[in-house]
Amino acid sequence: MLTFLSMFYYICLRRRSRSGTRGEALTSRRAVESGQRATLPISVEVEQYAKEVLDFSSHYGSENSMSYTMWNLAGMPNVYPSSGDFTQTAVFRAYGAWWEQCASAPLPFRRTPKAFHSQDYIELAFEEPVYPTAVEVLETYHPGAIVQIMACSLNPFSQNPPTDVRWEVLWAEEPTKVLTPQARQFSPSIKQLSFPTNLIRVEVNSSLLKYYTELDAVVLRGQKERPILSRYKMPRIDICDLSDRNGYFDKLPYELIQLIVSHLTLPDLCRLTQTCKLLRQHCCDPLQYIQLSLQPYWARLSDTSLGHLQGRCTLLQRLNLSWTGNRGALTLTGFSSFMKACGGSLVCLELSCCHFLSEPCLEVISQTCPGLQELNLSSCDRLHPQAFTHISKLTRLRRLVLYRTRIEQTAMLRILTFCIELRHLNLGSCVMIEDYDVVASMLAVRCRSLRSLDLWRCRSLSERGLAELAAGCRLLEELDLGWCSTLQSSSGCFQHLARNLQCLRKLFLTANRTVCDSDIEELAANCPALQHLDILGTRMVSSSSLRKLLQACPKLLLLDVSFCAQVDARIVQELCGLFPNVAIKKSFTQ
Repeated sequence: MLTFLSMFYYICLRRRSRSGTRGEALTSRRAVESGQRATLPISVEVEQYAKEVLDFSSHYGSENSMSYTMWNLAGMPNVYPSSGDFTQTAVFRAYGAWWEQCASAPLPFRRTPKAFHSQDYIELAFEEPVYPTAVEVLETYHPGAIVQIMACSLNPFSQNPPTDVRWEVLWAEEPTKVLTPQARQFSPSIKQLSFPTNLIRVEVNSSLLKYYTELDAVVLRGQKERPILSRYKMPRIDICDLSDRNGYFDKLPYELIQLIVSHLTLPDLCRLTQTCKLLRQHCCDPLQYIQLSLQPYWARLSDTSLGHLQGRCTLLQRLNLSWTGNRGALTLTGFSSFMKACGGSLVCLELSCCHFLSEPCLEVISQTCPGLQELNLSSCDRLHPQAFTHISKLTRLRRLVLYRTRIEQTAMLRILTFCIELRHLNLGSCVMIEDYDVVASMLAVRCRSLRSLDLWRCRSLSERGLAELAAGCRLLEELDLGWCSTLQSSSGCFQHLARNLQCLRKLFLTANRTVCDSDIEELAANCPALQHLDILGTRMVSSSSLRKLLQACPKLLLLDVSFCAQVDARIVQELCGLFPNVAIKKSFTQ
């Protein structure tokens, strides 16, 4: 009887193995053949907080402190379950859609997959590798920004890292608009992994948020032993869908087929090359690769990938490699080969958070991209300061982003000496520049066509440097002086700025406690095109001057008066009623 039941169970397993994984079927078969009952392994669930922050794309805080920085995500929660604006949390640099509406924002890339929503990311290392059962993110203010959670097969603490590093998506979703800013514990349902992990990546999109999202901690739950994975169901293919007819597709004009193919994403374009000679010809046409964004595929991109694309990108003009190549995925050899073959026509190159970059890489860019107009090196914080001198050879540059890099003053002055066509410059959080007054003076002399300048957290800028900048760069439309604590309103610097920069559309005076009514009234009198104004933290601005500003600036879209001592919630509510088209921000702490 036992033998008969065993044979019957064995036949059932054979049937199951047709739809299940090979490993699952073999495991169950061995259990039956050894006369044992197949049971689930008993494993204790491990709960752990992040041990270390490994990498991130941006943060609101300073490089020299802990307030509002991504490093706050390491360890146990500091704030949760409280809600509100707290300095002990992790905060990304931007929120809302208005950042993308500024003149300094880059143009979007064509062929970006609709499923790719990520704008920022953070990577966290945990003590022990586990098979994840849950990932919990403690959001303490304006939740809803998280769009993707990923896990990596690499153990960041291992002395012998594997050659093949895999990233798997645990959960992904479109951006959501959460109605309440209150704290919450976000724990989405995640997929099972076939490998243990202690490296988690959280990606966010803050475009739907009304204010900065704040994260307090991340919890990884999992088992040390591998659980039995769910059965894999083979997709069914309807034989009626298969046909050897081309539907006279080859009779269409070449240009029309090109237009149809241009709507495909890059992976679909590559797959289509394998169908027939006609479509291969169209999918490999260099005209399909005038713009190429590889950022959505950062987890799979390698030297081999670039090699396959190299022959198709001879007419390439705009290239986005942001987030790619880390942990050895791209090398100097692979990058150099691609740039030498495809960089001759480049006008835009996005390299945000590319930690594979080195001085030889920037040298190759300067040699192979003579017509480059836009270069983004945001958060490439591992580049040696000497590497930035090569940028000065790109004399046609119009947009340069150096946010959170280690550029030094000598290299910056050299760049400004030769790159006189600059329109947009981002030096936010560049802490190794010693004297921003010298940089401001050089900008005023060499870059008079400058339209936007980001000096976020540049603490050595004084009233003298700001006065020279305002006198020399009168076409400025965007100016970020957030957390520039050395500027004092009593010197008249902000009033002088308002009188000279009458084209201003965006002005950030974040956390400058000295901004007063006279400064606001001067802006109202001279800057009618103003759209975005941030005076967070000032103690000397009253509702009367704000009312004058709102009346004089009909295009105003954003006004941040968070932590302004004389502007309480009642005044904000009153102003919102009078000026409903303006998003007036007032942060709170509970």
